[in-house]
Amino acid sequence: MQHKTVSGRALRFFVLPFLFSTFLIGTATAGDHNVVINHKRLTNDQVHALQRQLNLRIMDGRYWYDRTCGAWGYEGGPTAGFILAGLDVGGRLRTNASNGNTGVYINGRQLHYLDVAYLQRMFGTVYRGRYWVDAYGNFGYEGGQALGNLVALSQQSGGSGGGGGGSTFYRGDYTDIGTGSSGGTTYVIGKDFSYISGY
Repeated sequence: MQHKTVSGRALRFFVLPFLFSTFLIGTATAGDHNVVINHKRLTNDQVHALQRQLNLRIMDGRYWYDRTCGAWGYEGGPTAGFILAGLDVGGRLRTNASNGNTGVYINGRQLHYLDVAYLQRMFGTVYRGRYWVDAYGNFGYEGGQALGNLVALSQQSGGSGGGGGGSTFYRGDYTDIGTGSSGGTTYVIGKDFSYISGY
């Protein structure tokens, strides 16, 4: 596969339609927070700092987070979205963070079957193996050079909506949150909220 990179401004997170920045938007509970990331509970101060940094409220719950590419999800589940990579929060990402049994690993996490099913719909065959993915969407085999770029591949395929032209939309069955992009803007739509941001 030919290596491709994304031109223009560096992306803060790569743009697979179901993997947008939509980190745990909701109503935070009063009093002590109960937010666990990679099996490590965050202090109230850490939760408040993270909310300020992301300009979002974080719901109590148990999550996994991949610092390398910014992916996150609910503990034991598939990828639910992307936020900034490199945040110093939570513990170490575990191999079984998503309870995956697919034989496909990204940054050490074995993917959930829904992750693999989505990648197959977008890109075709997904081979078992161990891969790395960075915050720009570049990917390759562990220890190897970049083989391609998921952003570019997603754009070439026209996104999940098939509309082409760089516009995408996806509503996740797992989170029931709609995410999309159009004209350099990303947006998130939930039951009681919406969020719009440029790249």
